[in-house]
Amino acid sequence: MHYVSLIVECLRGRPAVAFWVATLGQGVLWFLVPALFYSAPPASLADLLSAGWQVRLGTETMPPLALWLSQLAFRAAGVTGVYLLAQVCVVVALWAVFKLGSAIVGARHAALAVLLMTGLTVLALPSIDFGPAVLALPLWALSLLHYWRAVGEGRRGCWLLLAVWLGLMLLTSVLGVLLVALIAVATLLDPRGRAAFRHAEPWLAILLMLFVIAPYAGWLAYHPELAQAIFVPVRPIADPGAAALRVLALIGVAHLGVVVLIALVSGWPKRRRDEPPVIEGRAAERAGRLFIYGFALAPLLVAIAFAAAGGSVSPQRLAPLVLLSGLAVVVFAGAQVRLYRERMVSFVWLALLVVPPLAVVLNLGLSPWFAVEPPGAEPAQAMGRFFAENFQRRTGAPLRHVAGERRIATLVALAAPGRPALLRLDAPQRTPWTTPAQFRATGGVVVWPTTDTAGTPPAAIKAAFPDLVAEVPRVFERPVEGRLPLLRIGWGVVRPAPPQPQSPPQPAQ
Repeated sequence: MHYVSLIVECLRGRPAVAFWVATLGQGVLWFLVPALFYSAPPASLADLLSAGWQVRLGTETMPPLALWLSQLAFRAAGVTGVYLLAQVCVVVALWAVFKLGSAIVGARHAALAVLLMTGLTVLALPSIDFGPAVLALPLWALSLLHYWRAVGEGRRGCWLLLAVWLGLMLLTSVLGVLLVALIAVATLLDPRGRAAFRHAEPWLAILLMLFVIAPYAGWLAYHPELAQAIFVPVRPIADPGAAALRVLALIGVAHLGVVVLIALVSGWPKRRRDEPPVIEGRAAERAGRLFIYGFALAPLLVAIAFAAAGGSVSPQRLAPLVLLSGLAVVVFAGAQVRLYRERMVSFVWLALLVVPPLAVVLNLGLSPWFAVEPPGAEPAQAMGRFFAENFQRRTGAPLRHVAGERRIATLVALAAPGRPALLRLDAPQRTPWTTPAQFRATGGVVVWPTTDTAGTPPAAIKAAFPDLVAEVPRVFERPVEGRLPLLRIGWGVVRPAPPQPQSPPQPAQ
C-alpha cells in the first residue's frame, strides 16, 4: 500500500489548516527560544530599545516606526513583548503571502509555497532580533497583496489600504523606497495599472500615503544632512564585483533549505517508478505569473546592484526581498505538483522547522564550555536591580541615568526599575534626551567591564568623569558559566549635584 504523509493529506483537504499549523508552529518556537533562554536582549535589539527611549520622529540611523512599536511592546510586557511582536510580524507576512497565492494559484499551492518557505532561514533566525527589517516583512507582503487586489482583481478600494501599507513601510525601512519604486514601475508597465488612474482611488491613495509620511518628511526637512545617511547608505568600495558576489552568495545560502526541499520533492537525481501523490491547483494566468516573477526577482537584482554600488545588505534586510520565492517556485511548477519521496520530505521539513531553534538553544548551553560567550547571555535583570538599589541606598533618590561601556550600560538602563535614561559616551548624539551636564546634575551610575579586582575605569570613562571614584567591582553569575571568565563589572556612582542656594529677596524700592 502506498504511503501518503499527513502533510500531503492536509494539503489536499485542508490547506488553510496546513498553513496555520506550520506558520503558528514556527512562530511559537521562535518566540519561546528567546523568551525562555535569553537572559538579555541581543545587541541590536538592546540598541533599538535604548534609541526609542523617547518617542521621536526619527533618528540618524532609521525611520521611527520600529522604535515606536518596540517601545509600546516593551512597556506593555517587557522584552518578552518585543519577542512576541517579532513573531506576529512573521505570521502576518506569511498570511499575506498565503492570501496572495490563494488568489493566483489556489489555496493548496499557496499553502505549499508557505511550507516551502520554511527553508528560508532569513525569515526565522533573524526574527529574534526585532528591528526595521522584521517590521518590514508584513508591510512588504501586505502591500503586494493589496496591490494585486487593486490592479489584478480591480478592487478599487484596496488602493487606500495599499497607501497605508506603503506609508508605514516608508516609516519603517529604506526598503520602502525600493518597494514604492517597484510598484510605480509595475503600474506603468501594466495596462490595467495605467487604466486604474482614470478613477479617483489611486490619486486619493497617493495623497493618503503622503499624509502618513508627512511628520517624518517634515523631520527630514529639518535634518537634511541625515537624509542621505538614512536612505542612501552607500560607502566607497574597492571591488564592486566582489560585493555583488557576496550578496549573491548570501541569497544562495538563504535559499539552501528551499533547494533541498525542491530536490527531494522532484525526485532528483533519480525518480522512482511508482506514481507520487499530486497536489492539484490551478495554473496562474499570464498576469499572475508576471506579477509573482517580477516581485520575486526584481528586488534581489536591485539588492545585488545596490551592494555593487557600495550599499550594505545584511541577512535581515534581505528577508522581505525573498517573501515571494516560494510562490515563484510553485507558479513555475504548474497546475499539478507531484511530490516524490513524500515521507523523506516530511521529515526534512520538520527538521528545517525544529533544528534551527534547537541549535540556538544548544549554542547557548555549549558555547560557554568552549570559552565563547553566546549572544543574550548576560544576567540583565540582576545587573539592573543591583545598580538601581545601590544608587537608591546611597543617594536616597531613584536611578535616573546610566552611562559607561555601551553594551553593559544599555542592559542596565533597560533592566533597572524605573527605566533610567542611557547616556552613550561613544556617541552622545544617539541619546539626545540627556547630556553629560544633566547626568551630573541628577546623578547616575557609570558601569564598565573589568578584569582586575580594583575596577579601574577605562580612559574614555575617566576623561568623561574625572572625579569618578571606582567601587569594588561586582561579579555576576551567567546562566551557564562554563569556562568563561567571571563577569566582573566595574562601577561608580555620580551623586546628584547639591541644590544651588537661593539669594534672599531684595527689599522693595
